[in-house]
Amino acid sequence: MATVVRLAGPRDISLVECANAEMGPGDVRISTLYSGISAGTELTAYAGTNPYTTKRWDRERRLFVDGDVSFPYPIDGWGYEEVGVVIDVGGDAQGISVGDVVTGIWGHRSEHVADAAWASARKLPAGAEAIIGVFARIGAIALNAVHDAAARIGDVVAVFGLGVPGLLVTQLLRLAGVTVVAVDRIPMRLELARRFDADHVVDLTTTEPAEYIKEITESRGADVCIEISGSYRAVHEAIRAAAYNSNVVVAGFPQGDGVGLALGEEFHHNRITLTCSQISGVNPALDHRWDVRRLERTVLALAASGRIDVTSLVSHTFPASEVGQAFAMLAESPADALQTVLDFGAPSQ
Repeated sequence: MATVVRLAGPRDISLVECANAEMGPGDVRISTLYSGISAGTELTAYAGTNPYTTKRWDRERRLFVDGDVSFPYPIDGWGYEEVGVVIDVGGDAQGISVGDVVTGIWGHRSEHVADAAWASARKLPAGAEAIIGVFARIGAIALNAVHDAAARIGDVVAVFGLGVPGLLVTQLLRLAGVTVVAVDRIPMRLELARRFDADHVVDLTTTEPAEYIKEITESRGADVCIEISGSYRAVHEAIRAAAYNSNVVVAGFPQGDGVGLALGEEFHHNRITLTCSQISGVNPALDHRWDVRRLERTVLALAASGRIDVTSLVSHTFPASEVGQAFAMLAESPADALQTVLDFGAPSQ
């Protein structure tokens, strides 16, 4: 029997058995090696605050509406950071072989059956560590935010929130020739930002970020700020730190009402633009040549070549059977973790 992670309700999660999916002649069977837990989006479903679990997303009108919900509990296989190895290939499948390592989104489950063409397009770069595949989608989210920032060589860019996506953004910006100001309050994350060569590292517990950024930019402020924490207070601080008539990219996933966001202050008086960065699409100026798949391939290539470091972001690995402990740790002690990974084990021979 295969297994899948089931979220029976808020804070009620476990690994359960499920039927093996049937294969067609053009399909492949993938045995999951690792599945990463998103400490942002997935924790909202675990906590019961995700709007998909409390409202219905009307796809045609792109509106959340009251009534029934899009994802009622129990939810099986929530998750979007998977990597696995091909263990069976259908007779008509082409471009892929048993033993190929594939990354994609199939949720926290031990096996996945996919179209061979889909899987072939998602093979990891040759020689890459399998764990790198966990970062395909979260890396794309980070790169999407960098593209939405449209930073130029010589710009000062402030990153508010140094979780996994924020530390990826920090590294990607360093490749873009900008001055990076990394902002957080958690020592482990601040230390990683220093290791990743952020030009300035700001500890929120000791330093007021807007005043610090104004000081290092001759009172101008950051040319662009990227908020990627999901905190309304961080959005407000990013607005305060931004230069007049400049842009704040909001890439986090805030929950509930906007407590801590005072739009009548610097936002109103400094003509700040807020740009939503969300992985359902890319910057409109780029969508004729960039898509989410290209974002993913780019991040994986950078990681495989060593130009960005993703493996240092893995702080905890749990056997898939201990998924309850993994989510409880992320919910109760978020400052202690970065990328948490479920290990489904190597496939049996």
